[in-house]
Amino acid sequence: MTFLFSTRLLKLIGILIGAFVLILSGFSSVLFGLTDISWDMVLHTYTDFDGSNEQLIIKTSRVPRTLVAIAVGASSGIAGALMQALSRNPLAAPDIFGLNAGASFFIVFSVAFLAISSLSSFIWIAFLGAGISALAIYLLGSVGRNGLTPMKLTLAGASIAALFSSLTKGILTLNEKALDEVLFWLAGSVEGRKLEMLYPVLPFMIFAWVSSFLMAKQVNTLAMGEDVAKGLGQRTVWVKTITWLLIVLLAGSSVAVAGPIGFIGIVIPHIARAVVGIDHRWILPYCAILGAILLLVADIGARFIIMPKEVPVGVMTALIGTPFFIYIARKGFSKS
Repeated sequence: MTFLFSTRLLKLIGILIGAFVLILSGFSSVLFGLTDISWDMVLHTYTDFDGSNEQLIIKTSRVPRTLVAIAVGASSGIAGALMQALSRNPLAAPDIFGLNAGASFFIVFSVAFLAISSLSSFIWIAFLGAGISALAIYLLGSVGRNGLTPMKLTLAGASIAALFSSLTKGILTLNEKALDEVLFWLAGSVEGRKLEMLYPVLPFMIFAWVSSFLMAKQVNTLAMGEDVAKGLGQRTVWVKTITWLLIVLLAGSSVAVAGPIGFIGIVIPHIARAVVGIDHRWILPYCAILGAILLLVADIGARFIIMPKEVPVGVMTALIGTPFFIYIARKGFSKS
């Protein structure tokens, strides 16, 4: 009993430390960049707004992109953890399983053939694309006598990702105008994202965050394996369906706002499990905090690499995540 209490206390302390680092990273995101910003400027922006260039940058650029990065990072981290638990695949993530690819295809298609070019329109189109991609993966993975299995889900996700990626490349090859308009969005970025773009999808994110935390116990049981979960009386079909819908909401809303930012959903769940073990009641809150921190740090770094220009944050997360992805892949193959 004493050991359990001390372990739980340590995990709670870890969450508090993570929350402190997240707040620090958020303030750093507001302060650091091409334009020098001070604490006084931030304070005066919301207490004594005078319309200066610095205050406009804080209010219309720095604070919105910081909040978007927090929301997208948290959602991506949780989505990755749920997807890895559902598929029992350590390399599972929304970008690997085709949700990002589906959203990207629908965006490119709408630009090339429907002449849609506004970021506000991209939000709902990307949401639709991610949802259709997820539905296709779920249906393909459910075909057969054993229903939805981790292996079939993995194969279906890889197939859908390859299909939509190929179609996207085909359209971009034939239509240079579409390439010019969506290239920056396809790389993934929180630059230029306004709060007006976050507001429509934020309710979906919050609902999915809360629901994921409430489903953590069921996810723990499901992660033990199909037979074990059924033996414990779990209705696995319903748990899988609800978990998959939560993944769609988290991944779809993230892609809708910031574009297909990859690797957060792969990296963060492994870090969380290394810290708190295999209990998703702890993994999911840690993934939310660590995912937000990673995306904020990556976004801050993206501002300084080729200053005065910025690197899309999706490129930064790829630079961070690719070595980790290779390590996990090699580790997985060495065990098999």
